[in-house]
Amino acid sequence: MKKNVEQGFATRAIHEGYNALDYHGALNPPVFLTSTYAFDRSETGSDRFAGNADGYIYSRVGNPTVTVLEKRMASLEEAEAAMATSSGMGALTAVLWTLLKAGDEIVADKTLYGCTFSLLKHQLERFGIKTRFADLTEPSALTRTLSTRTRLVVAETPSNPNMRLVDITALAEICRRTGVLLLIDNTYCTPYLQRPITLGADIVVHSATKYLGGHGDLLAGIVVARKELIDRCRFVGLKEMNGACISAFDAFLVLRGLKTLSLRMDRHGETAARLAQDLARHPAVETVYYPGLSSHPQHALACRQMKNMGGMIALALKGGLMAGRAFMDGVTLATRAVSLGDAETLIQHPASMTHATYAPEERGAHGFTDGLIRLSVGLEDYQDISSDLLWALDRL
Repeated sequence: MKKNVEQGFATRAIHEGYNALDYHGALNPPVFLTSTYAFDRSETGSDRFAGNADGYIYSRVGNPTVTVLEKRMASLEEAEAAMATSSGMGALTAVLWTLLKAGDEIVADKTLYGCTFSLLKHQLERFGIKTRFADLTEPSALTRTLSTRTRLVVAETPSNPNMRLVDITALAEICRRTGVLLLIDNTYCTPYLQRPITLGADIVVHSATKYLGGHGDLLAGIVVARKELIDRCRFVGLKEMNGACISAFDAFLVLRGLKTLSLRMDRHGETAARLAQDLARHPAVETVYYPGLSSHPQHALACRQMKNMGGMIALALKGGLMAGRAFMDGVTLATRAVSLGDAETLIQHPASMTHATYAPEERGAHGFTDGLIRLSVGLEDYQDISSDLLWALDRL
């Protein structure tokens, strides 16, 4: 049967890159538990190591189960190629170690996941790579911040933890004119809600630990880009620099998660949109940060750039940090835990947990306060989640 090249997202998330008849009819891709691969003759091995022939040589750089995941993610992100890694930070560092050298510079949005911020702000400086931070919600800020040494622009949209958005198309146009690559972290949205490559970005990274896996039982990362970039990242950043290869079994688990991604993201978004309105009306709440609310300063951009508004909510309480701690301790259904994108609703305090790498003065400068609370809205029944959160707020 001829393949439909215009198959829908959910169809590709289930079928892309795999034909069961090629594997004895196995419905799911087999998990190839092997570290190395045999060659039919010595010349085959030489050709593969030299990059002159396709085929597997060692599972740090390629595995048949992982290949299915990579083909599927490239299709979903509408990119030429993808590379899977052992974590989201493994994905990011594989890109950075491939593209940058001493003397190069990065321009990054001022609000990033805590470990990304620490890597760019503190660790890369040890290797002579400087990061300039700017408020990239204003594209003109990128133009002002770029230098002749800039090689890469890095942003999350929405940002972790305060839900700021950047205009991917506007940033991409500036990067294209100046010959700089644009990297977007698409973890919060997944390709179901937002496709940065289609909007002009050069590179997309994911923590596949989150929504792509969806069940809180794995660690994984994804890089998608044009094939030439992915090949470089695979044979330099992954093979020789960080070694952050994904296991075949974790790749299998991410493939399992992708099969229900569209259904889960619709449910996460639907419930979060209702909860954001509930929280915004509560007298103990000062501000709710959710792009689906008309009060969000970038609501119009979100409507253009995202399919729905996703499952992440940030909020600040009128009582500040102490009220936030009491609120988190008061919930009984939501789980106090970091990470996001799981079936369970997760609640955490960024300033003391995921973003503790920011100094107190840096948190304010980079766009979030000590009192901010982050919610990853799960798949439980809306009424149960709402009752749990409002009950805890009522007791402040």
